[in-house]
Amino acid sequence: MLDGPAIGAAHPLDNPALGSLTGPHAYFAERRGRVLRYPVDVSPWLALPDEPEAGDWADLAALVGPGGEAPLAGFNGRIPDGWEVTFDIDGVQLVDDGIAAAPDAEAVRLGPADVPDMLDLVERTRPGPFLPRTVELGTYLGIRRNGALVAMAGERLHPPGWTEISAVCTDPGFRGEGLATRLILAVAHGIRERGEIPFLHTGAGNTNAIRLYESLGFRLRRSTRFLAARVPERLGEERPVGV
Repeated sequence: MLDGPAIGAAHPLDNPALGSLTGPHAYFAERRGRVLRYPVDVSPWLALPDEPEAGDWADLAALVGPGGEAPLAGFNGRIPDGWEVTFDIDGVQLVDDGIAAAPDAEAVRLGPADVPDMLDLVERTRPGPFLPRTVELGTYLGIRRNGALVAMAGERLHPPGWTEISAVCTDPGFRGEGLATRLILAVAHGIRERGEIPFLHTGAGNTNAIRLYESLGFRLRRSTRFLAARVPERLGEERPVGV
């Protein structure tokens, strides 16, 4: 259990990184005051309180370091003066509304030994952040053809009662075969088997993906935002991590 002031969101999916790092993924959490993050080789996302104060931004700056980049999932507030916004993307959050989740006979569980192949597939398909230890966040399933990993999907953020489906990607030479759909349904099946609810994110402009997800039985829950801000080079007084 984490020490420090109580922090939480009105709904677990309103601030999913915070819900994850104070809930099922608390064992990953690196913390400074009320700011939390994943280890940098697991996930880039940081979590702020719902209504961050000046001290929270100072803690985030000290946690990331001068000139460092702070990716914030779902943050809709105002970035402090002097911070450079390095990217800002409108997104959508979709939740299970009766998807036909089912296991897939061809899907195999991926683990640490598969990470080189997973990183290679991610490099070629760009589904979003995937790092050397991202596989530790949850179950990842893949489909191999002649030994080569050609499609995968897995679990990322894990607020209480919910699990995000992420890293959905297919080798360009195998698109059009429905592999991504099969893996989404297979990952969703595993989430449902634990008594949890699948959800996912995508860019608001990614209309083809949104149509696919809605056709599978996901529904739009809310609009959201993905941004990153660069910490100013000059920081205030530092406090040790974990305080």
